[in-house]
Amino acid sequence: MHVIKRDGRLEGVNFDKITSRIQKLCYGLNSDFVDPAQITMKVIQGLYSGVTTVELDTLAAETAATLTTKHPDYALLAARIAVSNLHKETKKVFSDVMEDLFNYVNPLNKRHSPMISKEMCDAVLENKGRFNSAIIYDRDFSYNFFGFKVIYLILNVFFSVVAERPQHMLMRVAVGIHQEDTEAAIETYNLLSEKWFTHASPTLFNAGTNRPQLSSCFLLTMKEDSIHGIYDTLKQCALISKTAGGIGLAVSCIRATGSYIAGTNAIPMGWFRCFESYNNTARYVDQGGNKRPGAFAVYLEPWHFDVFDFLELKKNTGKEEQRARDLFFGMWIPDLFMKRVESNQDWSLMCPSECPGLEECWGEEFEQLYTQYEKEGRVKRVVKAQQVWHVIIESQTETGTPYMLYKDACNRKSNQQNLGTIKSSNLCTEIVEYTSKDEVAVCNLASIALNMYVTPKRTFDFKKLASVTKVIVKNLNKIIDINYYPVIEVLLNALSSLHVVCP
Repeated sequence: MHVIKRDGRLEGVNFDKITSRIQKLCYGLNSDFVDPAQITMKVIQGLYSGVTTVELDTLAAETAATLTTKHPDYALLAARIAVSNLHKETKKVFSDVMEDLFNYVNPLNKRHSPMISKEMCDAVLENKGRFNSAIIYDRDFSYNFFGFKVIYLILNVFFSVVAERPQHMLMRVAVGIHQEDTEAAIETYNLLSEKWFTHASPTLFNAGTNRPQLSSCFLLTMKEDSIHGIYDTLKQCALISKTAGGIGLAVSCIRATGSYIAGTNAIPMGWFRCFESYNNTARYVDQGGNKRPGAFAVYLEPWHFDVFDFLELKKNTGKEEQRARDLFFGMWIPDLFMKRVESNQDWSLMCPSECPGLEECWGEEFEQLYTQYEKEGRVKRVVKAQQVWHVIIESQTETGTPYMLYKDACNRKSNQQNLGTIKSSNLCTEIVEYTSKDEVAVCNLASIALNMYVTPKRTFDFKKLASVTKVIVKNLNKIIDINYYPVIEVLLNALSSLHVVCP
């Protein structure tokens, strides 16, 4: 049995050589639990004549990863094997890698198809000495296996070959944000590389590329209750998802099933049919070119007549044409609903076309309008509030959704009350921002690893936290300026409101 070396030479399988390679990567690990020979024995069982050393390393890393349940150090060892393999398959010098990415030629049509922007390439080449010398490649070995596998490295999509190392990616992000400001870029690189914080996934995907869409979260409301409004909003969602944005969508304005459509003198067949298109779009238009699936969260208020159908959309059983299992769902709950759940009172379900304005107000104004419609007899159905509540809980138990956010609490605490009523949150439910048919809310994210600020003396380094946070805010401000905005409504929002989040 033989293996194929990286230079094409053939070499016989050597148990001791495989073990020795793994042993060299076990520095600092607990030798009482981590056994390189055990990994080698399992690797040997999966070999075949003609296996490449790349495949051998991949098998060794995956084998070590399966042993993580025995001891967490195996996760570090698995990552070290994978990183070592990647280092052998990629160029070391950062500027050379960036130049290759810019000069890339599509093998199918022989056209120049740069993976990074000319501005990015020029900034790197003009300061390549500074950037190349600043990178510390040993930091790649600090990841565990899961962390390494989910890093968003630039990939040659035709050959499924990773084109950059983790440290290259971090420097690309830093330079993509700061361009010719080398001091700021190197400062950002070091903070990222040492894991004091991280930028959001779209920033890691797209920084330095030809379409630097670096924002994470986009909040939309259905443009209007019409075929034009529904499909214009769908197009917005597709364009945002294409550039790696996660979507939160408010749909409480859509008329209920059975309501009259004046334009065509017709009755809609089923409210849920609207979400088939959104579900298929989430599946088809993935984020950033197959880096991860598209992700849409749809929010509805519990007074909507179709709330029961809405709560069935992600269920595992039922007719396939009445399900939208690739979407996420959320309830945008007013206080009045919870009051009636608590006292087990009646709850009236309404159609927004027959009871307009409910999604546009909150607090006392909402309660007055809602009870006014009840008195006027405009309701389509009356149920017990607890009946709706129980269906929500059943759906959560079965599917994990809907999310539950509280409309009045969110609006009461908002700094955007002067703009209007906030109608939804985002995919991750950590931001609430004003949206309208003319504005798509956008948020730029970074995450701080608070555990890094705990000192060996078991105190918290607030000064370091403050200094890192200052850098993050500067970075996010620059991101707002250099960002590629997939639709004009996002640009209008970004220029009129400043949204930064550091969870």
